[in-house]
Amino acid sequence: MKTIAAIVAFALTFTLTGHAQDHMKTKATTVSLEQTKGAFTEKSVTLEEGDYIFEISNNNVGHQVGFVLVPKGKDVSKPENHIKTAYVTKAVENNTKASSNVTTLTKGEYVYFCPLNPTPQYTLTVE
Repeated sequence: MKTIAAIVAFALTFTLTGHAQDHMKTKATTVSLEQTKGAFTEKSVTLEEGDYIFEISNNNVGHQVGFVLVPKGKDVSKPENHIKTAYVTKAVENNTKASSNVTTLTKGEYVYFCPLNPTPQYTLTVE
């Protein structure tokens, strides 16, 4: 019995330590973007490779907004091309903010937009 308890205790310690280390490795930078009626106020964004959380502000649009990020050149109308981790975790209500999950970006060009607002497509460049 003592052997099983020791194995379970070791497994729990290893699992918790592993998750804590993974969490500490992920240092995401928050990118704040604001939407007004029919537009983002930031017309382009340039970032370095890394992990990001997108925080989207709904500045009196009058209804819910969202956020879609797609590698440039991909068909933005096809959800399979969307970077799902960049979606806000819930629709952004009028005059509030919401954030995405951590999104890892590599060098290249992307487009971002809101289909709910709707906005034009803007460029996000990762150098």
